[in-house]
Amino acid sequence: MEVEAATLAALVPSWNSVLLLVSYLGYLAFAALVLPGKVVPGAVLTDGSRLRYPCNGLLALFLLLALIVTGAYMEWMSITVIADKGLELLSSTFIFSLFVSLVLYVAGSSSRSQSSSLRPHVTGNFIHDWWFGVQLNPQFMGVDLKFFLIRAGMMAWLLINLSVLAKSYLAGTVNISVILYQIFCAVYVIDYFYYEEFMTSTWDIIAERLGFMLVFGDLVFVPFTFSIQGWWLLKNEVELPKVAAAASFLVFVIGYQVFREANKQKYVFKKNPKADIWGKPPKVIGGKLLASGYWGISRHCNYLGDLILALSFSLPCGASSVIPYFYPIYLFILLIWRERRDEARCSQKYKEVWVEYCKLVPWRIFPYVY
Repeated sequence: MEVEAATLAALVPSWNSVLLLVSYLGYLAFAALVLPGKVVPGAVLTDGSRLRYPCNGLLALFLLLALIVTGAYMEWMSITVIADKGLELLSSTFIFSLFVSLVLYVAGSSSRSQSSSLRPHVTGNFIHDWWFGVQLNPQFMGVDLKFFLIRAGMMAWLLINLSVLAKSYLAGTVNISVILYQIFCAVYVIDYFYYEEFMTSTWDIIAERLGFMLVFGDLVFVPFTFSIQGWWLLKNEVELPKVAAAASFLVFVIGYQVFREANKQKYVFKKNPKADIWGKPPKVIGGKLLASGYWGISRHCNYLGDLILALSFSLPCGASSVIPYFYPIYLFILLIWRERRDEARCSQKYKEVWVEYCKLVPWRIFPYVY
């Protein structure tokens, strides 16, 4: 009972957790506006316009890490502050997500903008519109909020992991399982920011409207749920055999290769449809759809890479509990649902070209399985 009471008490937001959250988001907003970086044009919208995205996330991440290390060295803050206030930050961020999604709903519902990226799509059903959002690319002070929130979630995931790692180090529980998990996630997050411009052509940016589903997903679910393996290893010491460690590393390498190269092939194809893929001219269906490389193996092979990566994050936790495997299980369900929605959108957009592509590439995600 005492443990449950302490947990419930920790879920109550404190002023320190609110200050930490506001400082973090304020820094990211400032960094997005002032730090140098490549400005990438997004996908062409229905009205022919294109939004532009400053891809300076990697610099913003490294600068933030330097500030945190400096602050800890100068004893202005604890290096484990995020891990220490995990539950408080969770509740604070959840409340903030509710507030932001309500503001987005009100602002979008009252918007009269004629820009296709800002024009509200209001159904009149409050729950539906609040949950899924009524605007595709809402802006604030020149910052695309969707792009900003995705950046905030990915960066927070790494910061939580590093704070948990520092706590593990101080407790003397760092072992091969902890090291592998931390390396896998760090590579994934840093890779995201290194190739941040690729994000501008993904489903999240070009198709999903910004409502509670995405706000909660980016600010709460991604950082606090995707880091569940780190929390698990902090509380449960796992002695991973060398063979299992090697297998986990191999799974990560395979997943990373498929995920990164598939996304890269798609991005390069959109920029230059004649660029070679695997040393050969690309096979293109109807002049629109790439059917070479990984995109000739399955129609959503980037999802396959993402799922393999998610599994690799959990493998260092061993097999004693299903809890560390929540992320890959959740991601599997999410991507199957998203794949179905994406298929319907592509079928409507490309019509007979999509039918021809499906005949040539019959597998949706898993080759010879699904």
